[in-house]
Amino acid sequence: MSSDDQIAAAEAHIARAAALKIEAAHRAVSSIGYRWCCDCGVEISIERRAALPSARRCIDCQERHERKKRF
Repeated sequence: MSSDDQIAAAEAHIARAAALKIEAAHRAVSSIGYRWCCDCGVEISIERRAALPSARRCIDCQERHERKKRF
């Protein structure tokens, strides 16, 4: 596979991942529970939802989730 092919494949993968996130956000917005953190059940702030519509966690739970992933 040439480097151009590899770049095109990587770009396609990134585009597909973004499309899946957008689709998930759309499903979440369409459902009744899109405003609530999937971990603790607290309402996700409107600022966070505006900045990241696909957010599934409140900022506190997201930070805990990211810290867990590091270890």
